[in-house]
Amino acid sequence: MEYWQDFTAPDPHQADVFTRGYPAAMPDGSRLLLPLRDLGTSAVAGLIANQASFTVLDRLVGWLADVARPHRPDIVVGLPTLGHVFGAGVARALGHAHWVAPGTSRKLWYEEALSVPLASVTSPSEGRRLWLDPRLLPRLQGRRVLLVDDVISTGASVLAALSLLRAVDVHPVAICAAMLQGERWRETLAPDLTVEGAFASPRFRGVVGGWTPIPGSAPRSHCPLLS
Repeated sequence: MEYWQDFTAPDPHQADVFTRGYPAAMPDGSRLLLPLRDLGTSAVAGLIANQASFTVLDRLVGWLADVARPHRPDIVVGLPTLGHVFGAGVARALGHAHWVAPGTSRKLWYEEALSVPLASVTSPSEGRRLWLDPRLLPRLQGRRVLLVDDVISTGASVLAALSLLRAVDVHPVAICAAMLQGERWRETLAPDLTVEGAFASPRFRGVVGGWTPIPGSAPRSHCPLLS
C-alpha cells in the first residue's frame, strides 16, 4: 500500500472503521490515502510531504495558495522541516520573488536571541531550536507575513514560530497548512489567530478492528474550492 502518491475517486461504500490508512477528502472531492499513526490512546492521519509524488504536491500547493491569496501576504515563512516543502511553492504560486525559511541548525552568523525551542507531536524537543537568519530580517519587518506549515496538529510548532517572529516585532496575517489535523491546536493557539488549511482530517479512537473518526474532531478546511 502506497500513501500520498495519487488522488483517487471517493468510495460510495467507504467503511466507518479503518485499519492502516484513511482516505482524506480533498477540496475537489477526490481522496488522498494517508497512513494512520497510533499515538496510544488515539490515532491521527499522517502526511509526509517529502515522500509525496510531485503530482500530489503540486495540487496541494495550488490549493494552499488559494487559501493564502485572500490574505494578501507580502512574504511567506515556511516552517521546518516539512513546511519548507510547501513554503517555496506557495510563495512562487503567489508571484513572490523569494521566501523565508527558518531552520533547526545554527549557522556561524546566527544570533541566540533569534531562536526558540521547537517541538511537535511527531518530534519531541530534545534540545531542538528554531533559528532565524538575521540577514533575512528586512524581508519580514513591516511586511504582511504568511506562516506556512505542512500539518497543524497540537499547534506547538506554530507557537514556537510565532514566538520567534514576535521577537522581531512581526505578527503574521494568517497561518496556513496543507492539513489541519484534528482540533487540539485550538487549545494552544490564541483564538484571534487566523488558521486555515487546504484540507482537514479527524482524530481517531480505537474500536474493534481498527480506528474510527472521533465525531466533531475534524476542523473545517477553508479552501475556496470547498465553499
